[in-house]
Amino acid sequence: MMDNELAINLARIQFAFTVSFHFLFPAFTIGIASYLAVLEGLWLKTDKGVYANLYRYWLKIFAIVFAMGVVSGIVMSYQFGTNWSVFSDKAGPIIGPLMAYEVLTAFFLEAGFLGVMLFGINKVGRKLHFVATLAVAIGTFISAFWILSVNSWMQTPVGYAINDVGQFVPAAGWWDIVWNPSFPYRLVHTVLAAYLTTAFAVGAVGAWHLLKDKTNPGARKMFSMAMWMAALVAPTQIFMGDLHGLNTLEHQPAKVMAMEGHYESHPDGAPLILFGIPNSAEKRVDYAIQIPKASSLILKHDMNAPLAGLDTIPDEDEPPVGIVFWAFRIMVGLGFAMLGIGLWSLLARARKKLYDWTWLHRAALVMGPSGFIAVLAGWVTTEVGRQPFTIYGLLRTSESAAPLDAPAVASSLLAFVVVYFIVFGAGIIYIFKLAAKTPEAHEPAPDDAPIRSAGITPAAAVLEGDQKEGAAS
Repeated sequence: MMDNELAINLARIQFAFTVSFHFLFPAFTIGIASYLAVLEGLWLKTDKGVYANLYRYWLKIFAIVFAMGVVSGIVMSYQFGTNWSVFSDKAGPIIGPLMAYEVLTAFFLEAGFLGVMLFGINKVGRKLHFVATLAVAIGTFISAFWILSVNSWMQTPVGYAINDVGQFVPAAGWWDIVWNPSFPYRLVHTVLAAYLTTAFAVGAVGAWHLLKDKTNPGARKMFSMAMWMAALVAPTQIFMGDLHGLNTLEHQPAKVMAMEGHYESHPDGAPLILFGIPNSAEKRVDYAIQIPKASSLILKHDMNAPLAGLDTIPDEDEPPVGIVFWAFRIMVGLGFAMLGIGLWSLLARARKKLYDWTWLHRAALVMGPSGFIAVLAGWVTTEVGRQPFTIYGLLRTSESAAPLDAPAVASSLLAFVVVYFIVFGAGIIYIFKLAAKTPEAHEPAPDDAPIRSAGITPAAAVLEGDQKEGAAS
């Protein structure tokens, strides 16, 4: 029995480790693909060379991130086939077709146009190349659509039946399964998180170069665009996060109880615990700093509304409170810090000091990894919060694991740790090296823009745009 529990816990650690690495790359890919589409669209519309330079600059980084995302995603399939083969067998009739739709609609779209996007910039017309960039960006969004639909169904399963051999099978139309109750909220919340992740990564690179040279046009442009995203998307994300939380309270109340640290029920209004140390042994939060009745106000929009606690569910159904409690606070704290940077940038922009306020640039540089940390914290809140179930309320994690021995799982876990840190560590270091280079100094000049068959080249227009922009700056 002990060996079986150890094997399951090692399989959990292995899945958490591999999926954490994997999740970072798609989150960045979704945002940066859309950013590239915007850059190329602006290049087409304005002919300003700064957009072309930034496009080429971020295209290299996108290629590396995309490749690492694909490779780390393949490893996830290995996980489902080995450590979680029982789960794959039981949930396969529902999850398998949804993942197949992702391959058919998203992966083929991305793969079909990725080559044109990466290598066709000087070989096809600009409009056709923009179509390729747009197709890849749309493909990343479609991929997120299907994967989040699968994950959401595991969180809020509907439209299923259980057949004679214990498998989950569709009981009604597929749209009931695809559009399960938590999916719309999770989709919007995750995509906005991807955009914020990219905005703060791009903003940090821009800030880094502005700290070295405030007149660099590429740095000014990428910093300005990133700060617009922070100012507009951060408050939207906070609003969507609140809606997502209300949806979670309705369908996964135990997760919200863990997020809020409510071991006990509060019949006359629950306090909002800002900080504290969850003590699951004693069923309380030690050293709690709390605001009376604020949790009821946020979750029920009524200060005196009763809120159920973890004392209303069996101990064996209780998620790990400490992990969920702190992961949630890290995510929310970073979200408000992002909002602060966005508002700060608006103030700087209003005073025409966006490129002059050094402390804003330093803060944006420090906040560069914040999106990645926030998406990981959000993932931990979501996934650990649904424990001890893989399919919420229906299939326990302990019933989903393959009957493997602990040494076998430990060996594969060790192999993953070593390989991941070598392979992905090298990739991440290379991304940092690319981002450390100044766009204008290292990108090809616009005079190698695509030459059309009629012998008319847009290079002159691009150069003209550069000259105009230089004069303006």
